Amino acid sequence: MCVGLPMQVIEVAPGRARCAARGETAWVDTALVGDIAPGTWLMTFLGSAREVITAETAHRTLDALAALEAALRGDHLEIDRLFADLVGREPRLPDHLLASEGSGS
Repeated sequence: MCVGLPMQVIEVAPGRARCAARGETAWVDTALVGDIAPGTWLMTFLGSAREVITAETAHRTLDALAALEAALRGDHLEIDRLFADLVGREPRLPDHLLASEGSGS
């Protein structure tokens, strides 16, 4: 399984960018996303940028990864903090499933 890591561009060079995430930096291949500027957020997989993402998407993904690490440590309070928008509310079916909910299928 490959997990994408959001990284923010801090320096660009032809065909690659130096990016930062979670206190570390790495050079990332940018052939699939084209020209980018410092400050841009990228979703990266195995050293390659696969798409340009919004800062909101990057932060939500980084929070999800931190929650996974908290779960592995058994730190349920940290999970609740990272997913505060989900705590204390009932799950809701996506709109495309609501129509079929009463159909018995």
